[in-house]
Amino acid sequence: MTPDSLRAALGGVPDPDWLDTALRRVTTEPTAITRLFPAVGRRCGRAALPDAPGWTADDAARVLLLTSLPGEHAAYAERLYQHGDAAERRAVLRALPLLPIGADGVPLLHDAIRTNDTRLVAAALGPYARHLDQAAWRQAVLKCVFSGVPLANVADLDTRADGELTAMLAALAAERHAAGRELPADANDLLHRLTAALPREA
Repeated sequence: MTPDSLRAALGGVPDPDWLDTALRRVTTEPTAITRLFPAVGRRCGRAALPDAPGWTADDAARVLLLTSLPGEHAAYAERLYQHGDAAERRAVLRALPLLPIGADGVPLLHDAIRTNDTRLVAAALGPYARHLDQAAWRQAVLKCVFSGVPLANVADLDTRADGELTAMLAALAAERHAAGRELPADANDLLHRLTAALPREA
């Protein structure tokens, strides 16, 4: 999603004037975002957005606030994440790929992946996860399997999956099979795809 598409999807928020004013305000008074960010759920609602599948109004509005900042995006993202509730943290994570911060937001991904909040884990593995090194990314994928986060949330899954992830999933599958359990269906499908792509021995 882009800021423009999110803005279009927010056309039916309960208080569009408040959102318009808030977006203009942060462009000239960046510190105002620390007060506006927590108020979004109350002023814009938390309903799912029909024109932005997988997004809610509060997620989208908070992302727009962050992208409207004139600068210091990484510093504000970190501050809002550290002081926010789960919904505010999720919005910060979803905003990261739209902010001009390079890899400066990676520590927030590491923090989110360590939590037991599946919403944060899923948000951390969106497009911005391209900045995770391969070892951390593999562990995050396994965290999804263990915690029940659908692998559909993992950006670039098939292109980043490698032989080591295949081995890790195979070991987990064997462990679960021995205990009379199976991998989640999406993890099992991924393992089959990865195994089928391995070169066959002569």
